[in-house]
Amino acid sequence: MSETLLQFKKELETELENILSYWINHDVDDVYGGFIGKIDQFNNADKHADKGSVLNSRILWSFSAAYNLTKKPVYLEYAHKAYDYFIDHFIDKTYAGVYWSVNYKGEPADRKKQVYAISFAIYALSEFYRATALDNAKKYAIDLFTVIEQYSYDPVKAGYIDAFKENWAPMQDIRLSAKDANEKKTMNTHLHILEAYTNLYRIWASENLKGKIKNLLQNFIDYIVDDKTGHLFLFFDEDWNRKSTIISYGHDIEASWLLQEAAEAINDKELMVFTKGLSVKMAAAAKEGVDTDGGLWYEYEPAENHLIKEKHWWPQAEAMVGFFNAWQVSNMDENLELSFSNWDFTKKHIVDHQLGEWVWGVNADYSIMEGQDKVGIWKCPYHNSRACIEIIKRIQTISLTA
Repeated sequence: MSETLLQFKKELETELENILSYWINHDVDDVYGGFIGKIDQFNNADKHADKGSVLNSRILWSFSAAYNLTKKPVYLEYAHKAYDYFIDHFIDKTYAGVYWSVNYKGEPADRKKQVYAISFAIYALSEFYRATALDNAKKYAIDLFTVIEQYSYDPVKAGYIDAFKENWAPMQDIRLSAKDANEKKTMNTHLHILEAYTNLYRIWASENLKGKIKNLLQNFIDYIVDDKTGHLFLFFDEDWNRKSTIISYGHDIEASWLLQEAAEAINDKELMVFTKGLSVKMAAAAKEGVDTDGGLWYEYEPAENHLIKEKHWWPQAEAMVGFFNAWQVSNMDENLELSFSNWDFTKKHIVDHQLGEWVWGVNADYSIMEGQDKVGIWKCPYHNSRACIEIIKRIQTISLTA
């Protein structure tokens, strides 16, 4: 087992380097600054595409986290580049928060305030502070936390409202993407607020922040995780009434380890015990979406018994981590085998060995999903680089304690 784990670690170290080399070699915008907003599956760059705040936050996080793991100066160099561009162009200096997107020149394009995007800014700025101890990075992260709490938090029903206009006035269409339900509260936004607040707590151990993390975990326990099945409910109205039955296998497995991580970060013993049990339950639920080839299917609609037979890149990355975590908690070797087999599937079908990075996904017949980005508003180095970083760190810890 130890030899297998060390081989796994070695492969992921190489893959992490490959992923970040792609972004350095292909996505740096030498003309307008920052990073190019869109590159297609054939590596054709659209240098006039809008630049998304989520993409740029995730680039900042990835280079910062990679530096924190490896201490390679080149990663810190590009983290600084991402940070400078983000602060200069995405922070709204008038109304606070971050813009959803800017144009290729760095001017505001979509000014709406999507709380999901602000969360990723907090997540990234906190990681950058861990790399640099730059006071301004920490200040921006805390300021954005304050903004979310001021405008998005629901003091009556708890939880967070998804989106607002530029000036924080209510808006009609608050969907994160065209495929989402237009509901006030969503699992996805709550998951990534939790993830952001967890990383912020590592650099700012505020009692207020700790309380918010506990509240978010309670929201998941009370409303978002189905205590019968272990799956997540995805959409809710303001009163937490469920508004969908879709199962997202990728989010199930991602949340399984992020909830546990949050409880551990604040060192809440009761929540740590509970979320460890929950992580194993949620991993078992996500296992329903694992194909015989080790890949994780995208979504399932139980009301229509309809499985979306696509395997997107990001659920594979999250499956690698989530099943590895479930093995660490449960000592059930089956979970570790699921992590291994998912990586084998990913190496074979998702990693683009010719053009670099990972493809968006494959169809049931393993053909590459056409017309999808290699770089874009949603296609970024965060899920796959994080999977590498997370598992490398975990194997290092196992090796040290073995």
